[in-house]
Amino acid sequence: MIKAFDPALLDLAQEFRETLRLGVYMFRRLDPEGDLTAAQLSLLAMISDGGLRVGDVARNLGIKVPSATEQIIKLERAGLVSRQPDPDDSRAVQVAITQAGMTAVDSANQRRNELVATLLQELSDDELGHLTAALPVITKINNAFQN
Repeated sequence: MIKAFDPALLDLAQEFRETLRLGVYMFRRLDPEGDLTAAQLSLLAMISDGGLRVGDVARNLGIKVPSATEQIIKLERAGLVSRQPDPDDSRAVQVAITQAGMTAVDSANQRRNELVATLLQELSDDELGHLTAALPVITKINNAFQN
């Protein structure tokens, strides 16, 4: 049985999705001169709190395992990640960030934050307040999707 939704809620869902989609495009173009692509930075940030299996990396990035493996190999050759046996499954491999990878993430994040801050400084105090108030709601939606 298909659940019926309020048309206004469906319109809000569409606008929210479209805004996020355009935001993703914007963030992918933020730092074209940087050494890391948006996908590589996402991968590094994803594993910065601990290792992940290649399949989990692929699922989180929305790509197939061979594509994730290709990105991991490039990052490994650059010394930004390492692959190691999964402590819970000897057949599996975990990808972990190296110190060089953490340094690269920190540097890229600093540059990108400065670029976004340049955009944010064009907003009014009221607009900044609305954005600040919206962030916990967006985080709640993201967390609900992750779980």
